[in-house]
Amino acid sequence: MTDDGSTRLNLQLDREHSIKLARVAERLYVQPGTAGRSLLYTILDQIEPDAVTITSLLDAIPGAWEDAQSGLADAAAGRVIDLEDL
Repeated sequence: MTDDGSTRLNLQLDREHSIKLARVAERLYVQPGTAGRSLLYTILDQIEPDAVTITSLLDAIPGAWEDAQSGLADAAAGRVIDLEDL
């Protein structure tokens, strides 16, 4: 977080979403970053951080369930690093 309370966010889009964002930006006559920021603001204003919404968001992340299960298996098998060792 910066001194003014804002947060800088960098993200990488796959080709399909990058093309869609470029098309939206072109129609708005703005840079893709400006269009992306506006889209993100709109989504954040409309979303509620309740359990159903969060679960839906997590379910939409490719491989999230498998990664979580792998992490649980690693923890159960003792394949972890203590926080003090980081």
